[in-house]
Amino acid sequence: MKRRQFVAKASLAGTAGAILAGCGGGSSEGGAAAVQTRPRINWRLTSSFPRSLDTIYGAAEVMAKRVSELTDGRFSIRVFPAGELVPYNQVLETVQKGTVQMGHSASYYFTGLNPALAFDCTVPFGLNCRQYNAWMYYGDGLELTRKMFADFNIVNFPGGNTGVQMGGWFRHQVETLADFRGLKMRIPGFGGQVMAELGVNVQVLAGGEIYPALERGVIDAAEWSGPYDDEKLGFYQIAKNYYYPGWWEPGPGLSFYINKDSWAELPADYQAAIASASAEANIDMIAAYDAKNPVALAKLTGTEGVNLRPFSAEVMAKSQEIAFDLLSAEAAKDPAYRAIYDSYNKWRIASNAWLNTAENTYATFAFNRGT
Repeated sequence: MKRRQFVAKASLAGTAGAILAGCGGGSSEGGAAAVQTRPRINWRLTSSFPRSLDTIYGAAEVMAKRVSELTDGRFSIRVFPAGELVPYNQVLETVQKGTVQMGHSASYYFTGLNPALAFDCTVPFGLNCRQYNAWMYYGDGLELTRKMFADFNIVNFPGGNTGVQMGGWFRHQVETLADFRGLKMRIPGFGGQVMAELGVNVQVLAGGEIYPALERGVIDAAEWSGPYDDEKLGFYQIAKNYYYPGWWEPGPGLSFYINKDSWAELPADYQAAIASASAEANIDMIAAYDAKNPVALAKLTGTEGVNLRPFSAEVMAKSQEIAFDLLSAEAAKDPAYRAIYDSYNKWRIASNAWLNTAENTYATFAFNRGT
């Protein structure tokens, strides 16, 4: 989807106008009467996230609420948490089959189906939230991922972002590369592949399974998101070493999946409502996390006695080397993967050069002043 098409569909004002125009707007009485002729549609959306993680799960609720408001309550989307209809890792195939009309998930959960799905979410040392949104909306991101999702009978929309994540919770300190060998860690996706190359025994667990696994000693470390969600999940009660940054998730974007057949059956103004509502949810999530994470981090490092620890330069450099080698190797095997990788990587290099000029220079000075 080109940038002009996105802007046309994602503008809230444009959507409201489209609804009124499509219903014969003009006078308020005529418009109100015409609204009643629009179909009543009820959809179900299955999420990969538990209801207790209100911000990440809540993005789907934000989207559904706005769709209802933009259609005068005639288009209703009911949101179901992970496990209520299907497990977290079956969202994509459930939407693909049309069992439900929509899903909300992180596409790197499904790289076993297509490794390139990682680019719809995040890859190690890849784009941050701002860069990801720019690539999606102004670059080739949305067009290329739409082409990929067409193989799954799905239309995708960006649906939220956590921003740069934390590096996770460790029972013991990991200062050198040797400390990672034999470590049992919960980490999914491409980050898990890099960790495996470092000698980590990688585990993939749903959010609700992480705490009991840590508690029983089934795993030695786990990553999830950032301070707000991590505090809710209680990891600090078991593992006191909180590492940063989460180099494997520099800007993980979530996505709304829509069954292509269901999408085609929607009136154009209802499609526009989804496009606008998805864009609002995408922006709302990162704003919410930026508001909530500082408070949670202060509590964790204060009253809860958590130790903040940066990954060493040695660990960061080796992890980046492995990540780029894996990306290049996969691109060499698959032309479709390479097309997305080349676009993503070109965007990353150009964007890094710009953000390093002003953004990073400012942040390096201002963020370290403590005032």
